[in-house]
Amino acid sequence: MAGPQRAITLRFLAEPQDVNFGGKVHGGAVMKWIDLAAYACAAGWSSRYCVTAYAGGIQFVSPIHVGNLVEVEAKVVYTGNTSMHIALEVLACDPKSLSKRLTTHCIVIMVAVDESGHPVSIPQWQPVEEDDIKQHQTAMKLMEMRKTIKREMQIFNRP
Repeated sequence: MAGPQRAITLRFLAEPQDVNFGGKVHGGAVMKWIDLAAYACAAGWSSRYCVTAYAGGIQFVSPIHVGNLVEVEAKVVYTGNTSMHIALEVLACDPKSLSKRLTTHCIVIMVAVDESGHPVSIPQWQPVEEDDIKQHQTAMKLMEMRKTIKREMQIFNRP
């Protein structure tokens, strides 16, 4: 029997309804694709319904054009008791050339929940390969950075 699915790639063509006024795929469409891939990855790992707890560090590197073949690659890089840190990359290319280029990358944290919406335990993942160990360590560093940012952002919270 196979274990949990750690990675997934969604592939599709960028459509005219995804374009902004500047003629490129708008960030909202890209963020939706990221959320879909993060969900599919997290659900595949945990075998549970999952919700987005955090999306951050999103960097738009280059534009996506209508008709581009888009790939959203998602991979579990860290697991907590109920949460999964998913690293995502969005790649695009002209489908005739298949010369992929990075367009966007970020990290999304998904939490597995039960039917009542309460967090539930998930399978743990331990990195073995060198690249996986580096990504795991980076995910832990980012957790500490998010705690600092959360403390600093409290000034903007309404009473």
